[in-house]
Amino acid sequence: MQPIRADLWETRVDSPFPGLTTHAYLWTGGTDGNVLIYGTLTDADFDEIESLGGVAHHYLSHRDEAGPMARRIAERFGAVLHAPVAELAEIGQHAHIDVPLGSRHVDANGIEVVPTPGHSPGSTCYLVPGVNGRTYLFTGDTVFVGDEGTWQAGYLPPISDYAPLEASLRVLATLQPDLVISSAFRESAVHVPGGRWADDVAQAQRWLEQAGSACA
Repeated sequence: MQPIRADLWETRVDSPFPGLTTHAYLWTGGTDGNVLIYGTLTDADFDEIESLGGVAHHYLSHRDEAGPMARRIAERFGAVLHAPVAELAEIGQHAHIDVPLGSRHVDANGIEVVPTPGHSPGSTCYLVPGVNGRTYLFTGDTVFVGDEGTWQAGYLPPISDYAPLEASLRVLATLQPDLVISSAFRESAVHVPGGRWADDVAQAQRWLEQAGSACA
């Protein structure tokens, strides 16, 4: 486990398939115990996670993060699974969704749930209140830094839907995160916005427009 901030830890890297890498993140600032965001492919970090206080709540941003470890996390730590209701069928094949998410709200852990459909029907982002008044935005695969070091949208037709994704980017542009953490990544998942976050999102919007035109 790698410390990212005083209250935020990163699991070892996983590789779902060649060219794609992921981490999960343990946030120790939850009001009802530790929170794990995203999924893992192995239980290799479970002992260290337990030494940090275990997992009370587990949040998935979309169906691609679900797998056998979702059930193992629930069994090992008694974690409550929060996940998009729009992908209940897909995620439910791996673990029971205790808290189905479908609307924007701040939950009992202080996490703002921000539905951002488009990459997949239920894609959801999480705005987490970190230490010293800082905020951490977990974007799943909705937006990330691509190979060229520029922000891109997670547009993968026919899985993704252009219009909802475009609208979701407009929602994300209104937020003011101090740290942005994607799910899948190539070089790094963790980024401090270089200037205004809205400018980074605008870069992803331009990328989406070009990708949409190419697929038209």
